[in-house]
Amino acid sequence: MFILGADKTDPMNSQYHDIAGRENYARSLRKAQLQDLLGLVTGTNTNLVSFEDVARRLRARQEISRRIESVPLEKIVGSVGRYYDFTREFLPRSNVNSQRWAKLDAAFHSMEGVPPVDLYKLGDVYFVRDGNHRVSVARANNIDQIEAYVTELAIPIPLTLSDFERDLWIIKIEYADFMAETHLDLLRPGADVSMTVPGRFEILRHHIRVHTYLRNLELEREDNPQRLDFDQGVLSWYDNVYMPIVEVIRTHKLLEEFPGRTEADLYLWVAKHREALAARYELAPLDPETAVSTFAEVHSELPLQRTLKGLRLGLHKTLGDERPLGMSEDAFDEARSRHDAGERSLREAEEEASQEATNDRPETDADLEQE
Repeated sequence: MFILGADKTDPMNSQYHDIAGRENYARSLRKAQLQDLLGLVTGTNTNLVSFEDVARRLRARQEISRRIESVPLEKIVGSVGRYYDFTREFLPRSNVNSQRWAKLDAAFHSMEGVPPVDLYKLGDVYFVRDGNHRVSVARANNIDQIEAYVTELAIPIPLTLSDFERDLWIIKIEYADFMAETHLDLLRPGADVSMTVPGRFEILRHHIRVHTYLRNLELEREDNPQRLDFDQGVLSWYDNVYMPIVEVIRTHKLLEEFPGRTEADLYLWVAKHREALAARYELAPLDPETAVSTFAEVHSELPLQRTLKGLRLGLHKTLGDERPLGMSEDAFDEARSRHDAGERSLREAEEEASQEATNDRPETDADLEQE
């Protein structure tokens, strides 16, 4: 509630605003505590976004402009340094100075007013450089916009408010970095390896490195002088490893069992599933059809399907888990034979490559001392 035209020299009116400010702070603190509790239960990050993290990842330093403008409060998503003091909705936590917060609340409701805040702008979102308390009080009072000095910084990709739901901005940056490093979007125009979980693109890089190593090892054994460079390794991985699995995922319409996920999400899960089966049953890498079909037998994100598949898997183990659920005896024997003949899984090949690198490493003084 705003009292327009209030006289800030009136002691009674000033006392009323002070009391109202303290009560508003107490209400906002309780809301923050409830949000943090729900965040612990659901695993949701309730902190403000760290400007330093975003700017570092985007290498945002070049200043485009500085101006004063009216900024929508909902577009202020983070802070410089104080992102632990307030929740994602700028509700104050217990370490926020309650007296300062309450006095600012009183100022918002009087003729006293408050100075503009100082913000950084990255894309279409803002971060508080100075004025976290003012933003918190404004949001607590359901104010839509706030006056601000805005310093806009250049960034290489667009950022929108929706990118900061479930930390999608991290994935967006990781995706851009992956494409800049691998040039996959240039080597295979239209290629889409977008994912819904942060931190997964490093796994794709690892898959590319190991695939390139294995392919070059095959060429060496064939006495073929050719070797794959990095770009060729990326193409070979995409064409011969990634896309064959994705094509089977499409054939099985597997995305229908995982709403909101992407083909690249499922590729990684299928690849992990394939490695787990290879390690458990001593199998050579499963072909894409078998890898996807056995994965589909036991995994789903649809509640009913997940329950039914879990029960089926439990029954399969109870009756004797001699081979993966959904895998024929012929396919199992063929994969076991290929493993016995020397064909290795991704994990085994990686371990062998690591061991070879260790054996090829020159001895150091420390090695000699240990001997």
